This record gives sequence, C-alpha cells and structure tokens, in this order.
Amino acid sequence: MIGERQAAILALIIDSYIKTGEPIGSKTIAGLLPYKISSATIRNEMAYLSELGLLEQMHTSGGRVPSKASFRYFVDNLMIPQNPGEYEKEQIQEFLSVNSGDPERLLHDAASLLARETNCAALYNTVRDSLDCRLTCAADEEFRKLFYYVTGKYFIGTALKDVNPALLQNTVVDLGARVFDMLPALTSLCSLCAEAANGSLEFEGETNLLSHKELGSHVYKILSFLASRSQVRSALELFAKSGRETQLFIGNENPHPMLKDTVTLVSKFTYNNSQTAVLGIIGSTRIDYASVLPRAEYIMNTVKKYLREGGATFE
Repeated sequence: MIGERQAAILALIIDSYIKTGEPIGSKTIAGLLPYKISSATIRNEMAYLSELGLLEQMHTSGGRVPSKASFRYFVDNLMIPQNPGEYEKEQIQEFLSVNSGDPERLLHDAASLLARETNCAALYNTVRDSLDCRLTCAADEEFRKLFYYVTGKYFIGTALKDVNPALLQNTVVDLGARVFDMLPALTSLCSLCAEAANGSLEFEGETNLLSHKELGSHVYKILSFLASRSQVRSALELFAKSGRETQLFIGNENPHPMLKDTVTLVSKFTYNNSQTAVLGIIGSTRIDYASVLPRAEYIMNTVKKYLREGGATFE
C-alpha cells in the first residue's frame, strides 16, 4: 500500500504522537530519519499519506497526526512488539495463580492487573449458557415427571435470556390440573435463568481513562456508557457471537458508536463446559500499542490457560 520511505515516515509520526500527543512537522521528521532527505520531500510524502487517509492535519499550518486508520496499519504492518521479559511473565503468572482455581476471582484479578499494566479501563463479563434444572425440593413422583417433561419441552435448549413469563404461559396447557402446584417451581426457575443470563459484569480502572487527554470531554460520555451496563453487555454479546477468541477494535471498528474514539481489546473464554467469559481493556487510540498489546495478550492467554486447566499447577 505504501513504500518503504513512506512507512518510515508514518512510523515516526505515530511513535511521536503516542509519546507526546502533539502533531509533528516535516523538519522534525527530517532530523529523526536515519538518512538525509529534504523537508519538501517529506511534506510531499505526508500529503500522499493524508490522501490515503492515514494522516490528518489538525490546523492549516500545523503538522500531521495519525488517523484511526493509520493505527490499524501500524499494528498490522509496522509495529515491533515489546514483549514482556521472562521476569515480567513470572510476575504475571504468580499474581494470577493465587486465585486461579476460582474462575470469578481469577477474572477479577486479571482485570485488576490489566488496568494496572495498561493504564486502560478493564472489564470482565461472565455468562452461564445453561442451568442445572434438578429439583432439590420435596416432590411426589408425578410432580417430578411433569416438571422434567415441561422443562425439557420448553426450557432446555432455549437461550437463558428468552426464558421469561411469556414462555411460562405456554406451559399451562401441559400442566393441567397441577398448574398451581407447578407454577411456583417454574417461576423460580425463570428467575434463576434471568439471574444467570445477566451474568457478572465488573470494571477495573475506569478512572484511568481520565488520563487519556486525547479523549477530551468525550471521556465523560464513555464513562456514562460504561455505567450503563445493559449497553456494555449488548456490545460484548456481539463479540461473543463473532466466533473469534481475541479481537482488537480500533476506532470505527468498534461495534458500539460510543467507543468509536477508543481501542478495545477483548478475549473470550469457554470453560466448565457451559460457562463463557469475556475479558478486555478499553483505552484511547493513542495507547502505546507495541507495549500494551503484548502484555494484555499475555495476561489474557495466561487466564485462558488457567481456566482450561482448572487452575495453576505448581512443581
């Protein structure tokens, strides 16, 4: 898409913007390049990169800043990952191993670690896709048979979010004379399904976003969006249905319009046969991609390993 010299110029502009948050001019770029090139040539190259949608000019006489599209190009083609060293990996493993046998606490610890290591907002969401429908209350044999027949016909195989009073009404025909005996048990089952469908959605480090100055006043809208948990759950459901285990959304790639000025990295886990969890971070498009992404991905991969193996193993 772009030549070697254009790529070098783009990488310098992005690196400078990530560090300073300020536009950079052609003279500054000329001094940073490892070979001699005129400012006029650099301006021509920058103009071409702008035509491609990779650079934006904040002011008529000002320097260029990266566009959202340029960050995607940078991650896919130019970024040199700064992977965590062995000592850092050991520290991450040790921190996450403490509660690795308890999925909920493990995810909480991972979100806390992600917020600390990336200076982004971190979140995790758990949703149970199935529910144990065994009776634990006293019931006669006829009651038990009817209960399992009705749950098998109307509840089993139905998404938890679709188990509601309307579904309950459909069971009346099958309940017959025992409708008043059965309804309390089925109503309780509906409530349990509703609770399970909502799962657990928790955030860590939301106030980290206040330090992302490039978000400006929009940061308060983002924080309000995060506080509206139903909207966040809907956005996470879209990702969970995508079939991808880990995905990076940059700018307009984000599935929700309130996140169009952010970078979102999310990872999905399936464990204990019926449990699904999503772990992720949200930051501005000016995050240090080369450092943040490898660390976040290593934390997520460690969580995936512990969930798959039922916890950490110690030699």
